[in-house]
Amino acid sequence: MSDSPTIAGMDLQRLNRIADHMESNYLAPGKLPCAVTLVARHGQVVWQRAQGLMDVERAHPAALDTLFRIYSMTKPVTSIALMQLYEQGRFLLDDPVHKYIPSWRNLQVYKSGVYPQFVTTPAARAMTIRDLLTHQAGLSYGFSCRTNVDAAYRQLKLDGHSGLTLESLIDELSRLPLEFSPGSAWNYSLATDVCGYLVQLLSGKPLDDYFATHVFRPLGMEDTFFTVPASKLSRFAACYQYQPGDAFELQDDPQASHFSRRHGYLSGGGGLVSSIGDYYRFAQALANGGELDGARIIGRKTLEFMRLNHLPGNTDLPSVSTGGFSETPYEGSGFGLGFAVKTDIAKSQAIGSPGEYGWGGMAGTTFFIDPVEDLIVIFMTQLIPSSSYPVRQELRALVNAALVD
Repeated sequence: MSDSPTIAGMDLQRLNRIADHMESNYLAPGKLPCAVTLVARHGQVVWQRAQGLMDVERAHPAALDTLFRIYSMTKPVTSIALMQLYEQGRFLLDDPVHKYIPSWRNLQVYKSGVYPQFVTTPAARAMTIRDLLTHQAGLSYGFSCRTNVDAAYRQLKLDGHSGLTLESLIDELSRLPLEFSPGSAWNYSLATDVCGYLVQLLSGKPLDDYFATHVFRPLGMEDTFFTVPASKLSRFAACYQYQPGDAFELQDDPQASHFSRRHGYLSGGGGLVSSIGDYYRFAQALANGGELDGARIIGRKTLEFMRLNHLPGNTDLPSVSTGGFSETPYEGSGFGLGFAVKTDIAKSQAIGSPGEYGWGGMAGTTFFIDPVEDLIVIFMTQLIPSSSYPVRQELRALVNAALVD
């Protein structure tokens, strides 16, 4: 029997292994610039630690209030925002997207050719809003680098550039073919950016205003935004790119970053900056069934519905995915309305519980919520791509090993 101190049924000595693991395997060898980790259970933060440098060039140490580009961890926020509007009867999940975006009425599916000479065929059915929330819409990402369709996304710079707006994104996508007929496969994509556009359209508010009013302020999230305020720039981390040989180089200097100045593209798929403490407040609200400290952002039944596996026939990602990259291992995972959902723990080859849900970001950030254990884990770093090292799966082993009751 261990005599190690415990909090909320977790062994603190075992949780300290996380810090040792990060230091010896990633920070000391120069594989990651920093590692900021938070573990919470039963509604309280049990263990958190900031390690390494948030800005290597300036030798600034990472701290618990460091600001990170969370990239695709924006997606769950956007999905919650859209489902808030669903709760108000503004749309139905099986509504065709063209009901709200008329230019998308006759979307075509790719058959052959390269941009701009595509040969296409009509979609078997109309794209629905649920298709967008579950990445079954037939859209893609330019960085996928697999098909002639995503090559067109790259050529048109649809993954975000200084001149892009949500309106121009929607306009460009109306003229490009889909990878497949909606609902027939799963492909990680710009679909959540389209969800962000729908939030603006249905609410009549810019996405940043909507998030601030209906998610961030109610939850007391003061460090989450599309643009880092000048007064908080000193806390904004540098971002790095993986280099062969387990090294990294500067990818985005915080002082010169486009995240440090207002720009026209409010990306619901990847545009937010946040701190680990702020994102914890969002995750804890979800773990509580939609509310935190008396502020409810989503209904309990709505969230239960979002956490279901919405893939056809309750299947998992390998059987419906087109095979591109996403922010979760495919094996043993399904997909809900905005999150990956664990469906088969043994198949996933990582400790967890059925129904565990969460997502990650391109620069290595990640979070997951285990509703069986009432457990939240959040990890922040800034290294692109997130697939550089298996930190996420290692974290599951380290954290679950600390559960004692």
